[in-house]
Amino acid sequence: MPTADRSPNATPPRRLMPALFIGVFMAALDTAVIAPAIPALREAFAIDHRDAALLMVVFILCSLCSTALLANLGDRHGRRPVYLGSVACFAAGSLLIALSPSFWMVLVGRAVQGIGAGGITPTASAVIGDAVAAQERGRALGLIGATYGMAFVLGPPLATLLMLAFSWHWIFLINLPIAALVLGLGASSLPRQSRAAWLPPLDRAGIVLAMLLLSCLVLGITRVADDLFGQPLWPGFLAAAALGLLLLLRVERHAAAPMIPLSLFANRQLALTYLLTAAAGFGMGSVIFLSSIAQLAHGVAPQHGGFVLLPLVLSSMLGSMGAGRLLNRLGARTLLLAGFGALATGYAMSAFTAAGLWFFLLASMPVGLGVGIVVGGALRSIAIDEAPPAQRGAAQGMINICTSVGTLLSAAVVSAVADFSGGGARGFGIAYLGVAATMLLMLPAALGLRHDRGAQLKAEPAA
Repeated sequence: MPTADRSPNATPPRRLMPALFIGVFMAALDTAVIAPAIPALREAFAIDHRDAALLMVVFILCSLCSTALLANLGDRHGRRPVYLGSVACFAAGSLLIALSPSFWMVLVGRAVQGIGAGGITPTASAVIGDAVAAQERGRALGLIGATYGMAFVLGPPLATLLMLAFSWHWIFLINLPIAALVLGLGASSLPRQSRAAWLPPLDRAGIVLAMLLLSCLVLGITRVADDLFGQPLWPGFLAAAALGLLLLLRVERHAAAPMIPLSLFANRQLALTYLLTAAAGFGMGSVIFLSSIAQLAHGVAPQHGGFVLLPLVLSSMLGSMGAGRLLNRLGARTLLLAGFGALATGYAMSAFTAAGLWFFLLASMPVGLGVGIVVGGALRSIAIDEAPPAQRGAAQGMINICTSVGTLLSAAVVSAVADFSGGGARGFGIAYLGVAATMLLMLPAALGLRHDRGAQLKAEPAA
């Protein structure tokens, strides 16, 4: 495996963190601006709601499928070319969308964007593990996590402003100068890695099986194929995903350099981390239905639904940045206990839909705080510390995959429970009690993490 030429205890270049921060922000911003752009895209290409849903499904599917591959390539050939290539791929997808003459070309552009996005965040996190000293990693990873909160604050108004001043095309064209800035900063600051004289063969079978597994999982959870073909296909996709998992486990056990190293799951700390990561994604994804409670229980107009979530988004930013600063002092276990406890409290309060709008706004704040903590730097920090340096990219890629799977599951489970419970505000209230219970169940899992992680990180430079 390649080795970094820069010591992790050395001071990283001044341009390194902006190159990573802006790149992750660009990918996160695109997730936030697609929702305001959907009405304009529907009008421009004469598509219905079912077709519009493909804009998110295609992006998520391609992002998930590319994450493990690009993380593996980063471990094999170095983070620098993978990160820069991912940013360039994302920019190419943005340009393709802006120039698309048809909706199907827009979907191709979203697919290219998703492939690029799959390599940006895990590679950026792995670079932090390679180049940033242990006592500074928490703050750096906290900033990476806070970019998502910033994107969801700035994204919708920025998209609206661009569409009012110009057209929907500029929502995607704006990514081009941002990507150019990231490429310029990254070219001069990303650590170069010396190439190994010999590399084991690429795990082609693992790549194919992992992509098929994730594709079937996404199609089974989102049920988008059911809508397209008018048939209940989701049970078949989930069964195929289960079969694909069994085949993948068998292939990866015998691969010389597995794309998804099973040794990561043999580490108890990493196995707990991935479980907690999926739960964190579940908690983060459950946020999307809170605006439905505001509309159904408190009479908030649909066009104002985004405004009632501002306390949540701001709390998420504060939680992510604060957790990054406190990581070395308190340790990952303490922060995750606080994060899942805040999520359980906030979602339980949100379930009381008859308490009034002000109580709802108050309840959204611990939800945002908990999301900021659990999807911030703590889980990624554990993955950096526990994974061998040659597998840091793969370990960070699994963080992204588990988060995405948890987010997809939350959308399916919350909506299904709400519908089964009668729909309306009462149905969502029951669903959010279930989400709160799920977050509480993560507290015993978090207790299984090492208690002295913060002390270990603080002691590392002196060792």
